[in-house]
Amino acid sequence: MEFSQLRIFQAVAEEGSITRAAERLHRVPSNLSTRLKQMEEQLGVELFVRERQRLQLSPAGKVLLDYSTRLLALHDEAHGAVQGGQPAGDFVLGSMYSTAAIHLPKLLARYHKAYPMVNLQVQSAPSGELLEGLITGRLDAALVDGPLALATLDGVPLCEERLLLICEADHPPVRGPQDVAGRAVFTFRRSCSYRTRLEAWFSHDRVAMGRAIEIESYQGMLACVIAGSGVALMSESMLDSLPGKDSVSIHPLAEPFAHATTWLMWRKGMLGANLNAWIDLQQAGKTRPEQQAQAIA
Repeated sequence: MEFSQLRIFQAVAEEGSITRAAERLHRVPSNLSTRLKQMEEQLGVELFVRERQRLQLSPAGKVLLDYSTRLLALHDEAHGAVQGGQPAGDFVLGSMYSTAAIHLPKLLARYHKAYPMVNLQVQSAPSGELLEGLITGRLDAALVDGPLALATLDGVPLCEERLLLICEADHPPVRGPQDVAGRAVFTFRRSCSYRTRLEAWFSHDRVAMGRAIEIESYQGMLACVIAGSGVALMSESMLDSLPGKDSVSIHPLAEPFAHATTWLMWRKGMLGANLNAWIDLQQAGKTRPEQQAQAIA
């Protein structure tokens, strides 16, 4: 079957008349009759029965109408998406865990409400894995720790995060890495950019970092720190969202390790309608994404 045949079938089913369907489609009735007969021969079933000078759908026709409605909707959606029209279809967005928990919920709600034809999927992972997903094409865009010196990517900043080292409640002030030398460090796996920043903080002062214990949740890290098992690094916004935040001591890092900027990144040349719509929401009140996008080269 061709999409043109499905449109003819749908029009006749809705109008109940070949003549009225022909007027609606700006075709001659004989052409529609021929195309419908061809469809019935291809499918081996009758799609219509004539009752009181009106065409009624047969049982098989009712089944086909349901499928044709969905197929034609998908066809139009795909056509608009590839032409850069209205946002539609799949949009896969990667995000760091903390960003997904703190900064995405309101943006996701606004995006779903504004663009219901988009199947938005969010995949959370450390920055390193998100970048791999961007480069391989598994992700359409990703919210990562940046900016990044990769010539193949473009991006715009989302927010700035203040980074905090957390220790058990009665831990003395931490003025530098030497004050927590040898302590176990609770962190995500090696592809986590915050782990890389913490390793650089220790390395900067030539202090050996304690054993890294990988935990895949901030809640788990906080619980371990509260118990006095070690230290952890997380953003202030993430810590503020967690129950138990008042049960640890907080130690801001010195520059240049005190802050991190979360960036929305995408592959150059892949700024389609879905991503443009996301950037419009993210950059509300700012310049257009084509003007705002910056090559990180």
